[in-house]
This record gives sequence, structure tokens and C-alpha cells, in this order.
Amino acid sequence: MIKKESKNDMRKRRHTRVRKNVTGTAAMPRLNVFRSNTQIFAQLINDEDGTTLASSSSVELKIKTGGNAEGAALVGKDIAEKAKKLKITKVVFDRGGYLYHGRVAALAEAARKAGLEF
Repeated sequence: MIKKESKNDMRKRRHTRVRKNVTGTAAMPRLNVFRSNTQIFAQLINDEDGTTLASSSSVELKIKTGGNAEGAALVGKDIAEKAKKLKITKVVFDRGGYLYHGRVAALAEAARKAGLEF
């Protein structure tokens, strides 16, 4: 019997395929997005050093509705403000294998409005 691949397994395959071409540097870090059923997380990552420069999440911001687009927009705004403090204006967006839709798109648009370029 052949085991069916789960949605998360397919997402991981898409993510590894995209990560072959998307890397972050100190001057232009990678903005990585991870979403769970109830929360959303974002990180600015320097892949050359393997370090996280800044991070934000709906857990950190104590958002009760982190699983919707409004919560994702607040996380996007917060990560953009943290990037500004680090004097980072340009990033490479890594959607983490998710579709650019809903919460992921809301986070990206809020980050753009707050001043990040990607």
C-alpha cells in the first residue's frame, strides 16, 4: 500500500526547492515565515553566518488572534520595525513553502507598508 504524502510533507518539499535559490546575507537577510494553526512567526536570517538577526511572532506580541490575517499583519509590522532598528531596508522573502495567500500575504504586505523592500 502506498502512503499518501501529507500537506505538511508537500510544503516541506516546496520549501527545500525554493531554498536552493533564496539565501540571505547580512546586508539583505531572508525574511522567513512559519505559520501554525493558531500562531504565525517571522525571522530575519543571515544564512552566511547561520544567525537570526531579529524575530517576531504572535506569541511574543501576545496576540490572541494570531491565527488570522490581522494578527499576521501586526507581526509583519513588528518585524519591519525591528529591521529598521538594525538598519535593514531590503530583504529576501521566504514564504516557507506556503502559498502567497491569506496570512502569509497579510504579513508581507504589512512589512512592505512599514518600510521593508522585497
